[in-house]
Amino acid sequence: MSSILKRNNVNIIGNGQQVMLFAHGFGCDQRSWQFVVDAFSDDYRVVLFDYVGSGQSDLSQYSSAKYGSLDGYAQDVLDVCEALSLQDVIFVGHSVSSMIGLLAAVQQPAYFKKLIFIGPSPRYLNDQDYTGGFERSDMESLFDFMESNYLGWSSTMAPAIMGNADRPELGAFLTSSFCATDPEVAREFARVTFFSDNRDDLAKLGVKSLTLQCSDDIIAPVAVGEFVKKHTPGNEFVMLNATGHCPHISEPLETIKAIKAFI
Repeated sequence: MSSILKRNNVNIIGNGQQVMLFAHGFGCDQRSWQFVVDAFSDDYRVVLFDYVGSGQSDLSQYSSAKYGSLDGYAQDVLDVCEALSLQDVIFVGHSVSSMIGLLAAVQQPAYFKKLIFIGPSPRYLNDQDYTGGFERSDMESLFDFMESNYLGWSSTMAPAIMGNADRPELGAFLTSSFCATDPEVAREFARVTFFSDNRDDLAKLGVKSLTLQCSDDIIAPVAVGEFVKKHTPGNEFVMLNATGHCPHISEPLETIKAIKAFI
């Protein structure tokens, strides 16, 4: 147990009986939840962690073979649940962690009570009658930029992902998180994320879920959130007033309210 908790830099706050497990998105770590977790720590047992390769996780445990698909990250989630003997967890996942949590819940549903997806996307690339938001050629150009100048890519992409250009401090917060990530791991995680296709996995979910959708989200457009709602059994859809891709950072109060209404 201790090896998993160290590997994934697991931290637990709060004294409630019901467990909430917060899973960060690409380029981030558990610090991205700092604006919302205090709202839950009085009533819930809040579990925070970093995926291997992110934050303060044990980078020596990173393997391109294991983390060459989202299944490797889903195994991190399941390992943490097993190490802490968790059951009926409320899972809160941002961005790619939405699908990571879904994969984990499909594999081991007993660990999960409800899933909350913040800005989910089962596929980021456009495909025939599906709008993911990106063309493959555009994505490849982004990866070329990322591989040639990771810090430059981070300082350009993070503010665009955050949105809310009138509050540049938010973009700066996300940029600092991107820049703190090991560039090689970030590049591999980005490819795994943005070339994933989990559309067929949506129908397999047997756990109730909530999609929190923002407008003006360049990573997960509204059409993507609506697709998740339509194809995921038991999914509820809430359109937030928040804009951009990170409402738990840009509009934490609204995000907290929506989560509490669901749980």
